[in-house]
Amino acid sequence: MGRSYFHLHLVSDSTGETLIAASRAAAAQYQGIASIEHVYPLVRTRTQLERVIAEIDNAPGIVLFTLVDPDLSRRLEAACETSGSPCLSVLGPILGLFQSYLGQTSTPRAGAQHMLNAEYFKRIDALNFTMMCDDGQMPEHLEQADIVLVGVSRTSKTPTSIYLANRGYKAANVPIVPGAPLPPGLTQVRRPLIVGLVASAERIIQIRQNRVLALNADPQTDYVDRVAVAQEIAGSRRLFAERSWPT
Repeated sequence: MGRSYFHLHLVSDSTGETLIAASRAAAAQYQGIASIEHVYPLVRTRTQLERVIAEIDNAPGIVLFTLVDPDLSRRLEAACETSGSPCLSVLGPILGLFQSYLGQTSTPRAGAQHMLNAEYFKRIDALNFTMMCDDGQMPEHLEQADIVLVGVSRTSKTPTSIYLANRGYKAANVPIVPGAPLPPGLTQVRRPLIVGLVASAERIIQIRQNRVLALNADPQTDYVDRVAVAQEIAGSRRLFAERSWPT
């Protein structure tokens, strides 16, 4: 029996580490079910949040968040109620318990659980870089990356990039799109480690089908066709072998 998948949106005004750790601990309790993580770090403005809400609308699922700004929290909760996506403030119940016991309200500070040392600022810098260079954006900055991830659509390039950024690595990612050339600079960079990402055709197809359904798009396309997807994966493997990019 194959695995089933669901979308998991993690919205944070800091690095997102708290959400990632909590959600993975919970998801590990369910066998045969895997989450498709969408991680949104450093969400601190209404404009940023509206982009996140649009992504949630496109791929409904569970929404977990840590936002200290009450206006942003209320807006996210209202949007999730409208779309039917279950939504939970991960720190909310804990802060409520502390407040009840201590008789004192909290002082909202984004990222307050992180020590403001050089390591923290390095991670924030890496996250900013990773978000700037997500999904093939800003290819002129690839030389500044520590790691560049390359893969076909839905091979978890963005979540993996954010995971690496949370550990202080400037990670960019570049999609392999059938019929489209790779950024010229990708084959010329010297500094970063380039890594190819692969996944099984079954997993990629299921994730793509979920996205097609969420977008109300035509389900009869090469994007979700088993033969076409298998050819994409085979082509990416050939590329990685030719370039000696590890996978």
